[in-house]
Amino acid sequence: MTWQTKKQLVKLLVDLVEHASITGSQGEIALAEYLYSLLKEKKYFQQHPEYLQLHPVPDGRSFLTAFVKQVESEETVVLLSHFDVVEVQDYGDLTDLAFRPVELTQELKKRNAQMPKAASEDLESDEWLFGRGTMDMKAGISVQLAMLERAMSGEFNGNILFISVPDEEVNSAGMQSAVPVLDELKKRYGLTYKACVNSEPMFAKYPNDQNHYIYTGSIGKVLASFYCNGIETHVGEPFSGLNANLILSEINRLMELNDSFCEQVGDEVTPPPTSLMMRDLKQEYSVQIPHASVSMYNLLMMNRPFSELHKKLVNVAKEAAVNVERFYQDRVQRYNKFIPFTPLDRKINVFTYKELLQKAINKYGDQEVERRINSLLTHRGVEDDRDFSTKLVGELVGLCKEYSPMIVLFYSPPYYPAVSSKENELIQKTVDRVVTHAKKVYQIDLKQQHYFPGLCDLSFVQLHDDRQSIARLTTNMPLYGNHFSLPLKEMQSLNIPVLNIGPVGRDPHKWTERLHIPYAFETYPELLCFSIKSIFNEDE
Repeated sequence: MTWQTKKQLVKLLVDLVEHASITGSQGEIALAEYLYSLLKEKKYFQQHPEYLQLHPVPDGRSFLTAFVKQVESEETVVLLSHFDVVEVQDYGDLTDLAFRPVELTQELKKRNAQMPKAASEDLESDEWLFGRGTMDMKAGISVQLAMLERAMSGEFNGNILFISVPDEEVNSAGMQSAVPVLDELKKRYGLTYKACVNSEPMFAKYPNDQNHYIYTGSIGKVLASFYCNGIETHVGEPFSGLNANLILSEINRLMELNDSFCEQVGDEVTPPPTSLMMRDLKQEYSVQIPHASVSMYNLLMMNRPFSELHKKLVNVAKEAAVNVERFYQDRVQRYNKFIPFTPLDRKINVFTYKELLQKAINKYGDQEVERRINSLLTHRGVEDDRDFSTKLVGELVGLCKEYSPMIVLFYSPPYYPAVSSKENELIQKTVDRVVTHAKKVYQIDLKQQHYFPGLCDLSFVQLHDDRQSIARLTTNMPLYGNHFSLPLKEMQSLNIPVLNIGPVGRDPHKWTERLHIPYAFETYPELLCFSIKSIFNEDE
């Protein structure tokens, strides 16, 4: 076996990191092929080539499955990982070294005085390897490949299905393509998926958090969006119109850091919403007021049904509408002291995307609305999913201008359902055994967390929301069915218990991203192996 010792695993990690697999790049495509070529050299897959496959993602990328089957066993543990990484502009003049971890770590030692204190201390210890992807998550892939080797040698009393996907860092297109394949493989080989184990690294809950974590679920995310359409006018006649930025600013005041959106499960709390984008949609400077604007908010979820979240967001839009109407009337009264005039009616309508779409259909008919949407899709080019969602909403707003001013609530990709196996007996038993083992053998206190806080592809192997609740999302997502979709049927069919146990790292998505080598390649492989054996109910 070639990936079992610390030295072998460090070499494998460096090889993987040196493939600059930034999401959407040629390097991401190349790394899938490299993983395939590594495993193709293994005797097991030469004897069973049908168990090793590259699968296409519709956009030209690929994901990899590698299946190691034990005779007369249907019980299977899925090992899940992603091989894409985020971009590297944050490295500045070190960008050329971002994917050369050995050289980068040596260069940083020459610049130790410029490093943040915690990173500097880790650097001086000589136990950490720096570089993009070292922590997130090519160390996890390396150790999973080591487990795959052990499976080939017959170490586990069950099957191992290794799956590694692209695009986790942006839209999870790789995992969404992989879910139907997981379902198909389950049926083809008559498998029982005992658990899906991810190897995402531990995420610090606060600065300098030294705790070690094991996760029995993953947090959910939705991108809630508000399109605000006002009434255009010349800036010299501001009371003849209504500035869309005024409406947007009130929505932002109500949404930003609003703790009523927080959820708490035990000692875990979701952060409040925060704006990811907020802008007017004027293309160039002019003395016409901005009459269209949009904002998008990051919302994280645990137990809350999506239908409940949707209702809260609609209520925010309605509250913002009332507040702006009152504000406008107050400003009219103040200006009336200078020039008396009769104000225009400025009632602000609130619609969901589904409601606005139906109004457009009622006015123009199904075929005309479909024709307009298809025309936009045909000429989309390389426009980002978020921007293109906004454009689709704007098209419907243009068809229904008589309802302006208005606020339209809609959703943009990506969407991550919250998943949890905290109530699953096998997962909880496994966690209890791993926690006890880590304490006994390594004097490490592993703390169980119900939700991995960094978002991950585990979100797509379960689906707990009912169909009616999920429909609140899908019917109000302009891109749903028009380039973006979720394998909802297969997610419900799979319903795999989940577990995340990974290496120790620091500063994901920062230029100081780094991996603790002793834990990653001495302690962690044994803990992951122990976890897999526990899932198969093997004796200690």
